[in-house]
Amino acid sequence: MSPRSKRPQGRPDAGRIASHLAVMAAVAVVMGVLVACLAIPFAGLVGVAAKDVSKGMVNLPESLEAKDLSQKTRIYDVNGNLIASLYDQNRINVPLGSISRPMVKAIVAIEDYRFYDHGALDIRGTIRAFVTNQANGGAVQGGSSITQQMVKQTLLYQAETEEERAAATEETYARKIRELRYAVAFEKNHTKDWILERYLNIAYFGDGAFGVQSAARHFFSKNAKDLNMLEAATLAGLVKNPVGYDPIDNPERAEARRNVVLERMAQLGILTEKKAERLKGRPIEETLKIETSPNGCQQSRAPFFCDYVVNWLLKDPVLGDTPKERRRTLNNGGLTINTTIDLGMQKAADDAVADGVNQTDQAIGGMAMVEPGTGDVRALAQSRPMGKNKKAGETYLNYTVPKKYGDANGFQAGSTFKLFVLASAINQGIPLSTSINSPQQIHLDDDEFETCDGPYAGDGMGWDVANSTGAGTFNLYTGTQDSVNTFFAQLETQTGMCEPLELAKAMGVNVPPAQQVPSWILGVSDSNPLEMAQAYATFAARGLHCDPRPVTQVLDSSGQPLKDFSSQCEQVMPGATADAVNDILRGVMEGGFGAPLAIDKPSAGKTGTTNSNMAVWFVGYTPELATASMVAGANEFGEWVTLNGQTVGGSYISSAFGSTVAGPIWGQAMAAVSPMLDDTDFQAPPGDEIAGVLTTVPDVTSQTVEAAVQQIEAAGFVAADGGQVDSEVAAGSVAYTSPEAGTQLSSGDTVTYYSSTGTVPKSGNGGKGKGRGKGRG
Repeated sequence: MSPRSKRPQGRPDAGRIASHLAVMAAVAVVMGVLVACLAIPFAGLVGVAAKDVSKGMVNLPESLEAKDLSQKTRIYDVNGNLIASLYDQNRINVPLGSISRPMVKAIVAIEDYRFYDHGALDIRGTIRAFVTNQANGGAVQGGSSITQQMVKQTLLYQAETEEERAAATEETYARKIRELRYAVAFEKNHTKDWILERYLNIAYFGDGAFGVQSAARHFFSKNAKDLNMLEAATLAGLVKNPVGYDPIDNPERAEARRNVVLERMAQLGILTEKKAERLKGRPIEETLKIETSPNGCQQSRAPFFCDYVVNWLLKDPVLGDTPKERRRTLNNGGLTINTTIDLGMQKAADDAVADGVNQTDQAIGGMAMVEPGTGDVRALAQSRPMGKNKKAGETYLNYTVPKKYGDANGFQAGSTFKLFVLASAINQGIPLSTSINSPQQIHLDDDEFETCDGPYAGDGMGWDVANSTGAGTFNLYTGTQDSVNTFFAQLETQTGMCEPLELAKAMGVNVPPAQQVPSWILGVSDSNPLEMAQAYATFAARGLHCDPRPVTQVLDSSGQPLKDFSSQCEQVMPGATADAVNDILRGVMEGGFGAPLAIDKPSAGKTGTTNSNMAVWFVGYTPELATASMVAGANEFGEWVTLNGQTVGGSYISSAFGSTVAGPIWGQAMAAVSPMLDDTDFQAPPGDEIAGVLTTVPDVTSQTVEAAVQQIEAAGFVAADGGQVDSEVAAGSVAYTSPEAGTQLSSGDTVTYYSSTGTVPKSGNGGKGKGRGKGRG
């Protein structure tokens, strides 16, 4: 050191003296402000910063509104299992009483150990930090009470502009003074416990976890109320630097910081030195049990059902006046959304669709399950998973629901639409036994079809319709079970177009006006699995149509009901009409196209195939569940293509049909869910209400005449007395009927019974020969 640089020992130089004097003066000014409790503007701080502070204080309100903290919304299945979370910040608010005492002690010890002893400001700590900061170049750090930290977090959380966010984090004394003024107001208006509770709920603990409850779940897979001393020390250490002390990315730094907290707790007598040393020896990696908290529907176990729920609720004003407000409520409102999905049924649907259609196939598979009588949506599945990787077959389009909920246009539903004409025919009293000659091809003029406004006025060309299932004479049973196009075209001329279209609309299938042409019954309108499942559920519920319902209840963040969603149902056809449709469609499963798909429960179903085999369907149901299965051709460009000649699900398709492509997917899913369903049978259609019901002649042999007549008439037949015949049956009892037991007849047909004389016939034929009776034979 040169002589010029040497200074006399024991005497501070003028610069150091001036610096210390400046610090002391500034502290005096700050203390003056504190003494005044920030109630009036002040001046006197040296330099521009002091003027800025004074100006800012004039404009500050006396208190700061603490708005509700955002919380994540949770979506649950029908059994209370979590299926998805929605949030902007991963936070679950909890009361102070639901936070473990070790956690409370740890955060107070390391952040503000005199929190319960001082007011808004720990004066000793602030002066110490102030002096230290000035001596180290003026950086603003340390000295903040928990109340001040809570104020800073609140200002940052509630900032709506970049300027407000910058003001909440700027390293200036002006910010400190602003925070202090608000802290004084909080201390005046709230208890210490309230302040600490809000602080623990608003604080960021790193790795996306906001608030102590989410942090406890994320880092230790437990609730905040169950945190032990070691876990509490870890979390308490994170709030100072959540990124730098992240125990996942920086375990060594996190462990060192945790041990600082433990040492501090030992210094304060919260735990013994011996226990602190023992806890410090535990590697932090051994204490972690990471639990992820997926955000949004993509990572849900039922992504497209979740997406449907979100879009469905976004249209409900209970969550806000505008879609933007509703979205904010969904993502920040801490809602509990109870839904109708059954994860067991969802898995069955997912497995069946995935087995039937690969995600990269030139096809899309979709399925929906709906409960009759409630409209509860039990499952939605599609072959293309949720995502943006088109090469991997991913998509964000939800093909299983109407366009307004999933952005997809849907697919032509084919012959599944024929049921609207069938039900209308039955409702109009057309006997089920009505026979119609149905050639392979037929031409029908436009004016043969009646609309609600009179004869259909088409282009004058009429309708040339052809069969894909053969020609013949069919009744309502066989014409439906064989899905004969020319049969239904002619049946539509009898029912007219008006009632079937209105019935379709009442059952949730709205045919656009431009597509209300005679051929609409062949499914030329676009539909989707959910729409068809809820429509067919109407038959299973004996004519009671219920709108699809994905949500039963929404609770607010405090657990109070925000809205209950009851089933929206309406009887759209007589129960007897639905019973007759069910009776016809169960024949599809027992001997028609659906026979190979039959499950161990009574079931009914209908196939659907569109022109050029671009989409195929199978919609089937039991009394407990309606399920629609669909496969549609679609290339990588999103263009619809024929399924013919495609390899789908690993199998080559030469010619696609509903029964052979969509049907097996339905069968696999329904076989899996069958054990979950009750053993309920369809109700037989009453012959006295539905003309032409095909009913089995009951076996009344050996019954009394009175009992036999009752049973015959209960089956819908007219009972006629055929007189007496010799028979081994006891005298006076019924010997036999004609037609014999087991014969299929239409309702209203006559069944003749013959009573026994009790005499064994000599011919041994039981008296069934012509002229054997002694009475009116």
